[in-house]
Amino acid sequence: MSQGWKVSLIVVAVAAIVSTPLLWLLGTPDAGQMAGASVQAATGVTALLWAVLCGSPAQVPARDEARRTGSAEARDGGHAVSGIKRPAGSAGTSASAEDTGHSTAHGSGKAVSGIDYS
Repeated sequence: MSQGWKVSLIVVAVAAIVSTPLLWLLGTPDAGQMAGASVQAATGVTALLWAVLCGSPAQVPARDEARRTGSAEARDGGHAVSGIKRPAGSAGTSASAEDTGHSTAHGSGKAVSGIDYS
């Protein structure tokens, strides 16, 4: 769960815990209102606990896998990647490259045999 969704869920859960049950209980509630307030408060507490205890995707490591990649050759200042190259900011994504072919870069070109993420 992303951080924004987690914060939103916590805010909604707190509002559900406090709002209607508080309004119902300030008056003279009958048995139905008391039951409704209890169910709504329990639902809010459950959502709050779930949001707080739920792990975020950033905690799961990305899984990259490169098998039997072809050769990548760079000449005259080119850049070559054989397999997987990860630029900054691509955390949380996964990639797989298998049975890729040969690639060649000349001059300022770039050769990638596999996955580059750029």
